[in-house]
Amino acid sequence: MFTNRELSWLEFNARVVAMGERPSVPLLERLKFCAIAASNLDEFYMVRVANLRAQVAGKTSSEPSPDGRRPADILEEVLVRAGEMSLEIARTVSEQVLPELSEKGIRVLDTKELSPELAAQVTAYYRREVHPVLTPIAVDPSHPFPQLRNKSLNIALRIEAKTRMKQIEQPAGMLLAVVQVPSVLPRFVPFPFEGALKAYLPLERIVAMHAQELFPGHRIIEACPFRVTRSSDLEFVEEDAENLLTTIQDELRRRDRQAAVRLELVEGCSEDLASSLSEMLELDIAHAQRQVGLIALGDLMAIYLATDVGELKDEAWTPQPSPSLRFQRSIFTKLDESDVLLHHPYESFGHVLEFLETAASDPDVVAIKMTLYRTSGDSPIVRALARAAERGKQVTAVVELKARFDEAANIQWARALDEGGVHVVYGLIGLKVHGKMALVIRRQGDQLKRYLHIATGNYNPNTARLYTDIGLLTARDDVTGDAMFLFNVLTGYGELPPLQRLIVSPFRLRQHVVEMIAREMEHARAGRGGRIIAKMNALVDPGIVRALYRASQAGVEIDLLVRGACVLRPGVPGLSDTIRVRAIVDRFLEHARVFVWGNGGHEEVYLSSADWMPRNLNRRIEVSFPILDPSLKKRIKDEILAIEMSDTASSWTIGPDGSYQPVPIPDGQPAIRAQHTFMSMARERSAPPRAAVRRELAARSATPSQSSGPVLPAVRAVEAQARRRGEPGPRR
Repeated sequence: MFTNRELSWLEFNARVVAMGERPSVPLLERLKFCAIAASNLDEFYMVRVANLRAQVAGKTSSEPSPDGRRPADILEEVLVRAGEMSLEIARTVSEQVLPELSEKGIRVLDTKELSPELAAQVTAYYRREVHPVLTPIAVDPSHPFPQLRNKSLNIALRIEAKTRMKQIEQPAGMLLAVVQVPSVLPRFVPFPFEGALKAYLPLERIVAMHAQELFPGHRIIEACPFRVTRSSDLEFVEEDAENLLTTIQDELRRRDRQAAVRLELVEGCSEDLASSLSEMLELDIAHAQRQVGLIALGDLMAIYLATDVGELKDEAWTPQPSPSLRFQRSIFTKLDESDVLLHHPYESFGHVLEFLETAASDPDVVAIKMTLYRTSGDSPIVRALARAAERGKQVTAVVELKARFDEAANIQWARALDEGGVHVVYGLIGLKVHGKMALVIRRQGDQLKRYLHIATGNYNPNTARLYTDIGLLTARDDVTGDAMFLFNVLTGYGELPPLQRLIVSPFRLRQHVVEMIAREMEHARAGRGGRIIAKMNALVDPGIVRALYRASQAGVEIDLLVRGACVLRPGVPGLSDTIRVRAIVDRFLEHARVFVWGNGGHEEVYLSSADWMPRNLNRRIEVSFPILDPSLKKRIKDEILAIEMSDTASSWTIGPDGSYQPVPIPDGQPAIRAQHTFMSMARERSAPPRAAVRRELAARSATPSQSSGPVLPAVRAVEAQARRRGEPGPRR
C-alpha cells in the first residue's frame, strides 16, 4: 500500500501554503511562505510534470509507480491538484495576505488607485526606465509566436488596427502581440503612496498601463499578463560528451526552448486570448490557470526581503557560536581531542568557514579535498580554496555540474577555482556527487594527520542560515581514512575498497539500510525491543518502504520525521501499526538526515546526505556516516530528535489514508515549537559565564602573539549579547 509520490509532494507544498494562511504567523512571514509555495510549484511543473508528460508521450521510461497507476492517470490527477493549489496560493495572497498587509501600511497597488500626480510619476518612470528596453512583438503569419523564456513574465495584447502604413503591409482587423516584461528591472517598483509605509506597483501593470505607446495608431482592446513554465531536464548522454562543462553549457542554452508544461493567466483574460496562447504553446486550454490578482507569486519574496517592519516578521536570528569551538586557539587542536557536532542554523556555519580558512592559511596544511554540490553567490569557500592553492597547497574540488538549477552557477565556480590553481574534477559519469565532505591533510611533526568536515547539507553559507542541517568535524583515523579513499575514487579510477566507517551509495548504502532494518526485526522478535528513528526530506523508495512494513509487522517501533514526500502509509492495521510519521514546516527548512538504530540497547546513530529515494540510493554518490562519540549520539537522539518529535506548534502527522493533519496541542499545555526551542538553547549555550570570558581575555593578554585567533569574534559576540540583555559585558 503506497501513496503516490507526486501527490504526496503536493501535500507537502499544501503544508507550506497552510503556513501562509495561519493567523498566528507574522504577516510578512505568511507572504514569504506563499512565495516559497509558488516557487516550489514552479519547480514541480518543470521537473515532475515535465517528466510525466514525457512518459505519457513515450519519450522516456521510468520505474513503475509503486501505487500501480499509469503515468497518464497520475498526470491527469496531478494537473488537477496542482491547478487547485496554484489557485489557492493566489487567493491566499490576494484575499488574505495582501489586504491585511495593506491595513498595516504595506501596499501592492493597482493602476486604478493612482492619483493624477502619482500616475504622472509612474509615466515618467516608464518612459525613463521601462520603455527603452521593451520590444513589442507582433504575432501573425510573418511574425511567428516568440520563443518565450522559461518563467518569464509577458503581456499578451489584442489590438484593433486603426491605421495602415503604406510602406509596410499589415494585417487588418484584430491583431495579436506579445510584450516581454523586462527581467532586468524590479518586478515590484516602489512609489510613494499616501498613508502607506511601503507601496509597490507591479512592473507588468506599468507596462500594460502604457501599452498604447508601443503601438501608435492602434487601439489596445485587451492586455493580459501571462507566464510560461517549461521543462527543465537537460537532455544529453554523459558518456558521449567530450567535455562535460561545455556540453552542459550548450544544454542550458536550450533549456529555455524546451516544451511548455504550464500556462498562467490573470483572471479575466478572454477565452479568445487564452485559446490562442494555449494553441501556440501546444498546451490543453483546460489546464490553463487563471489566477486572481497576480501571477508569478514567487517574486513576492522581493517584497519580503525589502520590507523590514519588526512586528510583521519573525525575530531576526543570528546563528550562535558553538561552545565547543568558541575559545579554541586552534580548531585542529580541538579536533585532536574530540569530535565536534554543529547544528545549523542554530550554531554558526562560520565554524565550517573557519575550518577551511584556517586550513588555507596554516603553513602545516599540505592538501585540501572538497566536494561542492551547491554554494553561494559570493562564496567565501571558493575564495578559501583558491587562496590555499595560491599558497602552494594541493587543493582538489569535486564540483557537481549537474546540480539541478545550479548548473550555471557551478560552471562559474568551477572556472573560478581552476583559474585560482585548484584542481577541479566534474564528478563521475552517470552519477551525481551529492555527498558533503571537506578533507584537510596537515603535517604534525614527522606525520600527516587528516581532519574532516562531513555533513547533511551543502557548503552554502546563505542556505546554512535558512536550512536545518547537522555537520561533524572529526580527526578519527578510520573516518578520515575512508574519506581519503572515496576522494581517490572520485578523482581517479578504480573501485572503492571496503570502508571501515562510511557507507557510500550507490555501492552499499541501500544494502546497509535494509540490513539495519532486518537487524531491528531480529531484536524485536527476540524481545530486545526493535527501534528505528529516521529523519529525512523524502521517503519514496518502494524497497525501503516494504522493508519498513515488514519491520512493523515484526513489532519494531518506528518513528519517522519526513518533511516532504512520503509514500509510506503509517498506522494501517496489520501492515504498519507501529509506524508513526510526522512532518515539521516552520521558519527554517528541515533538511537534515538522521538515522537511529536501536540495536538491542546498543544504539547506532548515522547522519547522511541521502534521503530514502531511488535517485539517492541508486544514482548518486551519497555518504552516510556514524556518530561515534557517546555524548554526541546522546545529543542527537535525546535532544534534537526528541524535541522535534515533541513539536506541537509546527508539526503534521500522516494518517493511514495518507492525509496530513496538524498535531493537536494537549489540553492545558503550551505548544512546543522545536525550532524556537533550539534557538533558545543555542543562545544559552553561547553565553558562557562572564568569569570564564575574563579568564580567557586575561590569558590572551598574557600571550599577545596568539591574540589574533578565532576567539576575538566570539568575545565580540558575547559582548553584543550582554549589551542586548542590558549587561555591561566583559572588560578588556
